Amino acid sequence: MSKVAIVYHSGYGHTKKQAEAVQAGAASAAGASVELIAINAEGNIADADWATLAAADAIIFGSPTYMGTVSWQFKKFADASSKPWFTQQWKDKIGAAFTNSATMNGDKLSTLHYLFTLGMQHSMIWVGTGMMPANSKAAQRNDINFVGSFSGLMAQSPSDSSPEEGPLPGDLETAKLFGKRVAETAAQFRK
Repeated sequence: MSKVAIVYHSGYGHTKKQAEAVQAGAASAAGASVELIAINAEGNIADADWATLAAADAIIFGSPTYMGTVSWQFKKFADASSKPWFTQQWKDKIGAAFTNSATMNGDKLSTLHYLFTLGMQHSMIWVGTGMMPANSKAAQRNDINFVGSFSGLMAQSPSDSSPEEGPLPGDLETAKLFGKRVAETAAQFRK
């Protein structure tokens, strides 16, 4: 059984919806147990959540993209992760990440690079999407990996949409496939 922890911050609810889709996908992998950890509005998680991260085989980071990077609440969590970093507690765990922003680009890649760097600081083994992009003339907005990301999961939610309206179904299906991939990769590394 692989243990997957998804630690994320969501400012308006869109990234939470994306996190829940990643959770559903990870939970669909054979033998996976998945914990969803929300970083609160003050940038904190509970002590029990730190213990969950320590016990996980895979940690998936999630943050909205604000001003070209993670939210300050996620950054506070990342800075607090220096405690497990000192002992390399997360070394050789599977790492992965996702982000959401209002525009199709929104500098989401900058956020994923930040999250990748955080994973590398912790000596994690990174997993990308493993999905080809929907980039042909026939592509539709709700196709799998329409946003076209490889290094981590990206989604787009219009700035005036509610969490019920965005991310769109194609981005949520992409999130489920991504979560399943991470959980299956974690299981392979447990063998």
